[in-house]
Amino acid sequence: MTDKEKGPSSPSHKVLPDDPSEQAASAKLWAIYIAEAEKYDKALVESWKGDMDGMLIFAGLFSASLTAFIIESYKTLIPDSGDTTVELLKQISAQLATSANGTSFEVAPPMVFVASTTSLVCNTLWFISLGLSLACALIATLVEQWARDFLHKADMHSAPVTRARIFSYLYYGLKRFNMHIVVEIIPLLLHSSLILFFAGLVAFLIPINTAMTVVAAGLLAAVAAVYSLLTILPLQHLDCPYRTPLSGAFWSLTRKLLALWHRRYPGPDTTPNSSSTTETMVEAMSHCATKASVMREARDYRALVWTIKSLADDTELVPFLESIPDVLWRPKKRRNAYCHQFQKLLRHPDLQLVQRIGSLLSSCDSGLLLPEEVSRRRTICYKALWAIASL
Repeated sequence: MTDKEKGPSSPSHKVLPDDPSEQAASAKLWAIYIAEAEKYDKALVESWKGDMDGMLIFAGLFSASLTAFIIESYKTLIPDSGDTTVELLKQISAQLATSANGTSFEVAPPMVFVASTTSLVCNTLWFISLGLSLACALIATLVEQWARDFLHKADMHSAPVTRARIFSYLYYGLKRFNMHIVVEIIPLLLHSSLILFFAGLVAFLIPINTAMTVVAAGLLAAVAAVYSLLTILPLQHLDCPYRTPLSGAFWSLTRKLLALWHRRYPGPDTTPNSSSTTETMVEAMSHCATKASVMREARDYRALVWTIKSLADDTELVPFLESIPDVLWRPKKRRNAYCHQFQKLLRHPDLQLVQRIGSLLSSCDSGLLLPEEVSRRRTICYKALWAIASL
């Protein structure tokens, strides 16, 4: 746990004993923390539980299928009783032939069975694959148990102060023991198991049929190439939705190499602790999404267009119109951040924003609204029209 997480401490700081009246007075404060913590912590733990359910189902089905292959492949590691019978029959036939000719017969030494290289490779890969798949199922079961235990412990007490402190204690325990890394390892184990299965399938088919071996090898190469691409893509494009459990590890590795490069070959604009070398993938994504740029303005415009199109009902449009004056005007001065955006929105042929405001004003005369709602709606429409007209 870092110093920031431990909180302020100094030799002169004295920890006071708990005072029930002080805790009661801080109940509202900690109730806010509980509300925010429940949104984040419980959503995180519930997502882990959902992921583990899918992992368990897939790992179970995959392990059952892999076991069927292993039942056939392990036989190549032991002598075939049919081959032994054939050798004995050959020996008996040769012995009968020599006895009929009156010649002596020398018994050949028994053949020593040696498993082929492809058989050893295939079974080794498949048994490792099965072990990884079962380990994945075991760890997924444990994570589900830990998640249920976290939720149970967090809800044991009703007092806001006690609940808040338990929430904080358990959450920083998750961070301290890197439970998120354990959760990331589970799909990595399953993915590794699948890759090993395909590799073992290639070794299994080599002595059987060349054409099928080529097909299996091509499938393995395609899977490996796609997996590598999905791993690397989010490193280059932070808005990419694809990623693998290795993406985070490669990101950390590239950040460390970049920091090492900057230390060895410092540039005029580089600092020892530059954010570009220390930030996580999520932090880098947030920075890229929010920094001022032409691309951000284009994304904002598309988001506003989609928002207006999705507000099909007059009741849904009212909150959007209510926000327009505050977006475009300060108390005594115009705001310039969104002026260009709204000018483009007004010119958009599919939105017809002014016509929709006029339609909303006309709905005030329908007689279906309460007088208070009519007054409020007209005020909102007039303010929105005034703000737009002043552009």
